[in-house]
Order: sequence, then structure tokens, then C-alpha cells
Amino acid sequence: MTSKPGATFTLYGRAWCHLCEDMRAELEPIAARHGLGVEWIDIDEDPLLEARYDERVPVLALDGVELCQYRLDVDAVHAALSQRRARAS
Repeated sequence: MTSKPGATFTLYGRAWCHLCEDMRAELEPIAARHGLGVEWIDIDEDPLLEARYDERVPVLALDGVELCQYRLDVDAVHAALSQRRARAS
């Protein structure tokens, strides 16, 4: 597991998964624009996560809420970020 201090996005995936790499590459600039990090979790390192996510990867979560799987849903990410800002206000 690799993480950035203060990470808020959590990306569940597999090291060999090209969809996971694609989602991570698309997500990182969005996260950076909002001052957030991305925590990468390789599900193959944890049997419980592997059982939970298995073929669903990649799965993206923000503050523990799953936003999308397989492909980055930019609209869902921006909506979640807006809700997060509203809660912080």
C-alpha cells in the first residue's frame, strides 16, 4: 500500500491492471487541483479486500464513499467534491 499524507481519495486496484493505471492517471490532476492526495491500495495484498473488490477494480472512494468503478466518472467525482465543500462550510 502506498499513500500520501492527508490522502482523501482511495483507489483500490491491482498492480497489473491497466484500467487501474488509467483511472489513477486521470484522477491525480483532479486531486492535485483540489489539494487532495490519492491513496493507492493494491487489493492483492489483503485477502479481505481481494474478496470484496476482486474483478470490480479499479474502485474509487472519497472519504470512504465509493464513487465509481472500472472507469473514472468525472461527474461523480466533481459532485462528491462539491458535497464535501458544502459540508465543510
